[in-house]
Amino acid sequence: MTLTTRDLVLMGLFAAVMAALGLLPQFVLPLGVPVTAQSMGVMLAGAILGARRGFGAMAIFVALVALGLPLLAGGRGGLGVFAGPSGGFVIGFPIAAWAVGLLVGLFRRPTSVPLTILACVLGGVGVLYAVGIPYWVAVTGNSLSAVLAIAVNFLPGDAIKAVVAGLVAVTVRRGYPALSSR
Repeated sequence: MTLTTRDLVLMGLFAAVMAALGLLPQFVLPLGVPVTAQSMGVMLAGAILGARRGFGAMAIFVALVALGLPLLAGGRGGLGVFAGPSGGFVIGFPIAAWAVGLLVGLFRRPTSVPLTILACVLGGVGVLYAVGIPYWVAVTGNSLSAVLAIAVNFLPGDAIKAVVAGLVAVTVRRGYPALSSR
C-alpha cells in the first residue's frame, strides 16, 4: 500500500499533536521516568489514524526526537533520551500506536467507546509497558520487581489517559467518518 499526500499530512499532524502534548506539565517518578500526556497521543494516533498511519506518525515523532528536536516533555530530545530509563517507552511509541490501530480495526466498530477504550488500554498501555519496562530494567540495572513497584504508580494516570483518548477518538471518528476507511 502506498501512502497518499493525505496520509502524510495526517501523520505529520499527529506528530505535531505529540509535540504539543509534551508542553503540558509533567512530573518525574523515582528512577527518572517522567509522567507525561504524550502516551495519550500515542493512543490517539492509533485509534484515529489506524495502525499504519498511527505507526507512521509516531515514527516521524521518534525520528525528530532522535535528531535532537526538544519534543519530549520537559524539552528533551536527542540520542541521549534513548540511553535513559524512558528510552524504551519512546521507542515503543510507534509499536503501541500500531497496536491500538490494529485492535480498533479488528473490533470493526471504530465508534464504539468501550471497544476503543479497550484498544487504548491493551495497545497504548499494555504494549507500551511491554516495550518500556524491560528497557528501563536494562538501562538502570534495577531489578524487574523494583521497576514494577514504581511502574504501578503510572497505571491510574494511564487508565485515565486511555479513557480520554478513547472518548476523543470516537468523537473524532464520528465527526470525520472518512478516517475510518483506512
